[in-house]
Amino acid sequence: MLFVLLCAAMATAPLSDKPETIRIATFNIWELSTEKLNQESQSGIGSNQQLRNAAEIIQRVRPDILLVNEIDFDQEKRQNAIFFRNCYLNISQNKQKPIDYPYIYFGPVNTGLPTGKDLNNDGQSNGPDDAYGYGKYPGQYGMALFSKFKIDDKNVRTFQNLLWKDMPNNLMPDGTNGKPDWYSAEEAGLMRLSSKSHWDIPVQVGSTTIHLLCSHPTPPVFDGDEDRNGRRNFDEIRLWADYLGGGEKASYIVDDNGVKGPLAAKVPAVILGDLNADPRKNEILYGKHAIDQLLKHPRLQDPKPESKGAAGKNRTGSPEYREQNTCHFGRIDYVLPTKNLKVTASGVFWPEQENPLSRLVQDRKDSSDHRLVWIDIIPPTK
Repeated sequence: MLFVLLCAAMATAPLSDKPETIRIATFNIWELSTEKLNQESQSGIGSNQQLRNAAEIIQRVRPDILLVNEIDFDQEKRQNAIFFRNCYLNISQNKQKPIDYPYIYFGPVNTGLPTGKDLNNDGQSNGPDDAYGYGKYPGQYGMALFSKFKIDDKNVRTFQNLLWKDMPNNLMPDGTNGKPDWYSAEEAGLMRLSSKSHWDIPVQVGSTTIHLLCSHPTPPVFDGDEDRNGRRNFDEIRLWADYLGGGEKASYIVDDNGVKGPLAAKVPAVILGDLNADPRKNEILYGKHAIDQLLKHPRLQDPKPESKGAAGKNRTGSPEYREQNTCHFGRIDYVLPTKNLKVTASGVFWPEQENPLSRLVQDRKDSSDHRLVWIDIIPPTK
């Protein structure tokens, strides 16, 4: 308790609730674990250098709303997101101005939750690949949304428990309709669509509510010819496409409180997260690139954030495309707003090699194997 109080006392004042522009960002911080968060100095300040560097990046970019991927969800105490805010973000890193987020949404995820089934067909049923979402322990690779604006907690919608089989024309390899015969009927009956969770988090910005659609689909690798992870990645991304599209295609959508239906038409929203889907690198196996379900969605726009550092160092993609990459694997982290939000700027925090700030992104142990992606928007008025 002392650890929290010492750091909480150093919090900064919240932003005005009527800004001219707001910055929205996503950042997958490599394995932001409870173990790392528990590393502290004698004065109760976070001392893990990787997390200090990640916090410095955040303090330099200064997003008003930030989704963090890969933070452990500690089910019993639910303190990890608060620890990261209070003892890293609220503390000056390398002489940067501290940044505070008075509002946090931090909820449960499917990673590491045991199913008791042999989902990877290796003869055992207690491995990380046998959980509802890959994880060595419950809550690994979780998510947290940090906001300077009030979160409408009562109207948050989560889709952690939505079953994969309930999505019409799903790609699950269950041996039906010509699909690979990988999951048994019993296993297919309990498989959840989301490998972590899907969240619709309403945030009040001035007189307008903006919905933050947060997720972290499974990477489309680490499987075999059945492509169970690639298929799941495609359908996890499809959930947001259907949620925004509405109509008959969204008729299966039911949140964890039993509320049916998609996001209402014309409601401003932003899709956030490490979506593990590159628009050019991955093969087209199911009629289109998985991410094209969003990049070409009639309700969304793509700001195409860039960085000079990605162009100089990244090994994948055509030269004219590399600037948009968000990690060495390609472009897989996204901030995609609906078309009724005006974008004024965007970017990827990836300094060029000769830039002194490149020290923050040389290796995943320096901050992450992903880069922070951000956009600036003008909040709509009613």
